[in-house]
Amino acid sequence: MSPMHPRPRFLFPTPTRRLLAVGAGAAAALAAGWLALARQPADDASPAPVRPALTVTLEQPRLLRWEQAIEAHGAIEPWQELVIGARTSGLPLAEVRVEVGDTVRRGALLARFDAALPRLDAAQLEAALAQARASARNAAAVRERMRKLAASGAVSHQDVQLAETEADTSAAQVALAQAQLEAKRLLLAYAEVRADDDGVVSARTATPGAVANPGDELFRIIRRHRLEWRGELAPSQLRQVRAGQRVVLALPGGGVAPAVVRQEAPRLDPRTRLATVYADIGAGSAARAGMYASGRIGLGSSAAVTVGAHSVVVRDGRSWIFVADAGVARALAVTVGRRQGERSEILSPLPPGARVVGQGAAFLKDGDRVHIAPARTAASAGGARS
Repeated sequence: MSPMHPRPRFLFPTPTRRLLAVGAGAAAALAAGWLALARQPADDASPAPVRPALTVTLEQPRLLRWEQAIEAHGAIEPWQELVIGARTSGLPLAEVRVEVGDTVRRGALLARFDAALPRLDAAQLEAALAQARASARNAAAVRERMRKLAASGAVSHQDVQLAETEADTSAAQVALAQAQLEAKRLLLAYAEVRADDDGVVSARTATPGAVANPGDELFRIIRRHRLEWRGELAPSQLRQVRAGQRVVLALPGGGVAPAVVRQEAPRLDPRTRLATVYADIGAGSAARAGMYASGRIGLGSSAAVTVGAHSVVVRDGRSWIFVADAGVARALAVTVGRRQGERSEILSPLPPGARVVGQGAAFLKDGDRVHIAPARTAASAGGARS
């Protein structure tokens, strides 16, 4: 170079320029490799993960004949409850012979009032009656003599009339004394409180020593041990109920009691707008007055399309079943009717020849792949996916 054109000066020395050149080459190679990978065909991409199949069992819906019934609830009450009350006044209760739960027969002595004073009164009245009868016999004899004397003219007609009056008055005194004695004897009979019919004592308010007034309640008796169930039904259900239909009552605590519909109430309850049916409960059952029980009123039998109860899945307030179609589960919304044991009635129509998923249905979603296995395999797998 001439002095007029001096040689250019470089920013970096020679070794540094060499390193920069090598780095630029490496970067270019990496960029080329990335572009080559990005331009590979889509067939080389990894496949998306596949949801594994669920092991389930299939079952055919079964056509069965099931009993139709109406479900109702109601109280168990006595058929008739006798109220035994006091019929005397001012007498202390001397003895109480029965307790709640005792079985009694008609005429059995339940309690007794202290009747010492009424017995004394009755004795006085018996004496008064005897005296009145003696006076009446004497007056009758005098009347007969006066009639005979009047026939011969020995006495006046006025004397005869007086004898007749005395005889009639004496007879009236006898009748009065007799009535008074009968009334006192009746009070003596009322001093003994007796059962009006066969039954079982359901309540006792009688207390020894208490002075009762006429009409005060002493005992209650369930007449003839008869109980009835008073089921409450909607008006739409009432038209299906007839006398003689059998009822099965589910009692509190797990027991059951048989009953038979006797009659229905002629009007609805104005407060609840429900009808009442009365069913006689069979003797010897575990039912007790005061229980509240649910009852199934039998209406006869009808055909039912049924599946296993485990095939019905309830989600979001709706009932679903799953049918298998070429290894894929399809969800069907259904209406469930009656339930008996481990089976449920399906009221909705099902596709012809449909096979319903049994074990494992609770784990399915619409469109899931399924693997069909024997019932015991799926049951042991418990919904395992393969």
